[in-house]
Amino acid sequence: MKAPSNNRILMLLENQAYPQDVRVRREANALTAAGYTVSVICPAKPGQPSREVIKGVRIYRYPEPSGANGFLGYLWEYAYSTAASFAISMIVFFHGGFDVIHAHNPPDTFVFIAAFYKMFGKRFVFDHHDLSPEMYEARIPGGGNRVVYHALVLLEKLTCFLANHVITTNESYKKIEMERGGVPQERITVVRNGIELDRARNTEPERALVEKGKIIIGYVGVMGFQDGVDYLLRALHHLIHDLRRTDFYCVLVGAGDAWPKLRSLAQQLGLDAYVWFTGFVPSEKMQSCMCAADICVAPEPSNPFTDRSTMVKMVHYMSISKPIVAFDLPEHRFTGADAAIYVKPNDELAFAKAISELMDDPRRREALGALGRRRFEAELAWEYSVPKLLEAYQAILPTAKKTVRNVTEEPGIELAPRPKPKSVHTTQTARLESGGRT
Repeated sequence: MKAPSNNRILMLLENQAYPQDVRVRREANALTAAGYTVSVICPAKPGQPSREVIKGVRIYRYPEPSGANGFLGYLWEYAYSTAASFAISMIVFFHGGFDVIHAHNPPDTFVFIAAFYKMFGKRFVFDHHDLSPEMYEARIPGGGNRVVYHALVLLEKLTCFLANHVITTNESYKKIEMERGGVPQERITVVRNGIELDRARNTEPERALVEKGKIIIGYVGVMGFQDGVDYLLRALHHLIHDLRRTDFYCVLVGAGDAWPKLRSLAQQLGLDAYVWFTGFVPSEKMQSCMCAADICVAPEPSNPFTDRSTMVKMVHYMSISKPIVAFDLPEHRFTGADAAIYVKPNDELAFAKAISELMDDPRRREALGALGRRRFEAELAWEYSVPKLLEAYQAILPTAKKTVRNVTEEPGIELAPRPKPKSVHTTQTARLESGGRT
């Protein structure tokens, strides 16, 4: 049966596959449940078919480009992915059609695809995941090439200028979009990342970690050059050599382009007996590792990118009632509120001291974990972001209102009233997925 007109969304995704990108998956599922027709164009992971339908979402995949290395590598990756996405978008355009181009960045080069289709009356939604100029600065030693930085700023400005609506992840990004991008406040909607309440459930702690008989320190997430895992490793070195603590073991779940260098750094610092780099593991393994943690960490250093970005790992930790040690960054503090210990940004010795103090204080660990879980249930779960997303689309496609189902009638999506806090258990967990920052 033909889909209702003015109700069709085409999402463009490059930096992760679908359904592996959890933000895109949650948004696509919420929109599909509300009655929209959603298609996604993205790269394919090994073994994934070129076309597939998952929970009503139509997936179109192109061969994944080889891993980028350096400026020329990224230039090739983004050029190839943009061209592949445009070619597939033409197939969708002539077979079923779409009314909205919903681009998830990075890269911001999707603006050229959107500009083409705007000539045919299609609307353009920019889903602002990352500050590309600031992320480039954070990833490249010395801040990188200024010409490249300003080119990224120009692409972001062009994207904001052409977007009919901007969906963003926090108030810091919204401020950038208004001040640097010139987007009126009424054309921006904050849709924060979160985890579904029904996925924040208990699991058995990883036995190999429990049997260590030590305090377990946990990290989960992407391990890129901007994510601060090197700061964590140096903090652990301080923990051993300056604070004389050897009664800990650190599990680092996830991977990324900095992973090989981080393993080499751990070896150079003499940490092999104290750390376990799991790499990417199945979600069940991820759950069990984080459930075994006594303390969780968010070691992102302060810079123009991380100061404005919301780290999904903070919500993960809070959803499983874990105390957090983090550098005192604006968005860290907004997310964690009273559920974390914050230390002076980029001070690795101070980070080590905060971990050491928390190692000796199980009551405080339990209290911080309980505060985090309550905040997650009351404000940070994904269910609170769904109404914002749907409100944005009612503004973007106002004539689609009659064809869109009331999402509150869909099973598994709760909008109101807010859920009552549940009892907090030390082994509560969410299905933790590595990846995604904002």
